[in-house]
Amino acid sequence: MGLTSSVLAIDAGNSKTDVAVVAADGAVLATARGGGFRPPTVGVETAVDVLADAVGRAYAAAGVTSVAHVSACLANADLPVEEERLAAALHARAWGAGVEVRNDTFAILRAGVAEPRGVAVVCGAGINCVGMRPDGRTARFPAIGRISGDWGGGWALAEEALWHAARAEDGRGEPTALARTLPGHFGLDSMYALIEALHLEHVELRRRHELTPVLFRTAAEGDAVARSIVDRLAEEVVAMAAVALTRLDLLADKTPVLLGGSVLAARHPQLDDGVRRLLAERAPNAAPRVVTAPPVLGAALLGLDHVGAAPEVQERVRAYYEG
Repeated sequence: MGLTSSVLAIDAGNSKTDVAVVAADGAVLATARGGGFRPPTVGVETAVDVLADAVGRAYAAAGVTSVAHVSACLANADLPVEEERLAAALHARAWGAGVEVRNDTFAILRAGVAEPRGVAVVCGAGINCVGMRPDGRTARFPAIGRISGDWGGGWALAEEALWHAARAEDGRGEPTALARTLPGHFGLDSMYALIEALHLEHVELRRRHELTPVLFRTAAEGDAVARSIVDRLAEEVVAMAAVALTRLDLLADKTPVLLGGSVLAARHPQLDDGVRRLLAERAPNAAPRVVTAPPVLGAALLGLDHVGAAPEVQERVRAYYEG
């Protein structure tokens, strides 16, 4: 059976997928978790198959076969044309009468605000920023990497740390403890040994992300080079937020700026203090805070916005996830 004004919420990241079936009265009927959503790697249909597994389990638990609206916040939906293609792929699965696909950063933003109004900066493996107003206006960035002007995120931080450490060891750059702490993380005694291990894949490429916490620990111990990298990330976070606020004419208004993703949610003191200090200088009316609610809540609330759900309905869903 289907449910009038019910919502299927999907939050799909690179590493995992969360789905929820939400009834018209805001009751969460069922949830499920699935694998990562990686269409650039496996293709759109195979990636959607991963979603289908989780959706199928949630529908079976909820006792439904379709909903009124599918609200999907997906990683790798970085451009409007990609959102349109993914929406078509989801619509073909007939999970609901309507389908709306957004970048997964919108889920983090909506999870952290009482109404669809504000800006969110997410820094995990990569970095992204979005903003929205209740009238439907949005601000966003392509967030594809260096070709779209981006710098930041765990991968970029690890790469930057490696670059400085390599140059410190061979004399091209200034001294830094990173030349010792980065290889030491893998039980190696030099940057040369780490470069060789990475190049020959004795240390798998995916393990580079382990160096980001090492960078922050080295910065916390006072290393000037490591601290400069963290300061640069704070600058990037605030630059994105300030631009999004300006585009949405929210710079002069008291506006929430949500900080999410593994790097920002870790609340590293230097980064956290730097972001708040710079934001106070460039956007004095911004109200920064770290989002702790699960992003699938944001996907559900966006879906309920779409079907015109009453505030008490939205609060019931929020209470389910936030206790």
